[in-house]
Amino acid sequence: MTVLAGDILAGETWGIPGPVFLRWYLVAAVVLVVGTLVYRWRALAGTPVQGGGPLGPQQVAYLNGGDQLAVWTALGGLRRAGAVGVRPDRRLTTGGALPAGVTPLDQALHHAAGRGLRSRELGQDEWVRRALDELRDGLVRRGLALDKERRATLRRGSLLVGALLALGFVRAFVGISNGRPAGWLLLTLVPIFIAFLLLNRVPWRTRAADRELRELRRQHTWLRPAAAPAYATYGPSDAAMGVALFGTATLWSMDPGFSEQAEIQRQAMGSSGSSGSSCGGGSSCGGGSSCGGGGGGCGGGGGCGG
Repeated sequence: MTVLAGDILAGETWGIPGPVFLRWYLVAAVVLVVGTLVYRWRALAGTPVQGGGPLGPQQVAYLNGGDQLAVWTALGGLRRAGAVGVRPDRRLTTGGALPAGVTPLDQALHHAAGRGLRSRELGQDEWVRRALDELRDGLVRRGLALDKERRATLRRGSLLVGALLALGFVRAFVGISNGRPAGWLLLTLVPIFIAFLLLNRVPWRTRAADRELRELRRQHTWLRPAAAPAYATYGPSDAAMGVALFGTATLWSMDPGFSEQAEIQRQAMGSSGSSGSSCGGGSSCGGGSSCGGGGGGCGGGGGCGG
């Protein structure tokens, strides 16, 4: 009997019966996916805005659309204040002194305009980059955005799921090569692969930032371009907040000549991926949860795992 049992095990892939491997493989997958989701949920909670004071237009713009929208928002405020303009050759120029209460990004853009940069070159300017980094770091300190190190940490869970996925593929390949059935294992790999893709998408802003953006949009519905606001009666701060919340359509409505000459609207149409709402949502976490549940469902058959 001992010899017979040894012969049976010798015919199994890696000496582990398919149902046994599949059972423990599913347990590992559920533990990894659920654990990663729980960790992400806690890490992405963030800090409510009320404790650190209201957000300025450029902070809102960075959370809503990243570097590029923050630049356009600051540019819109400076334009409304008459501090910048555009020359016939589509290069920026200074139109006057900086208004009171300017930010480092305002100063950097004003300096760049004084040197005649084009709007599409602003993101590569050293002063502008430094100001954007300072803006991002401030949001990270307030618990509203994630730095590169924190995002890399959040990706470790997806890497573990990826390693488990690779193990499953290798097991299935070896099993099929040896004539062993691996149908249930292959079915199990599908939801795990989906979970891996979803968990690999790490947002760069927290849920607290998402809530604040929703609240600000609700409070500033009158700034929507569709509401035809009277931008001429608003100050630079309101104009900048309109751009921060509702994009370059606000800048176009406020000053179409400047937007066309500075090629802002054309750049916005060419960078469709700049919307922060598509990057920062926590919805991908929820998708991963459903994938984890799907992985657990495949184990009911107790079928062959290679």
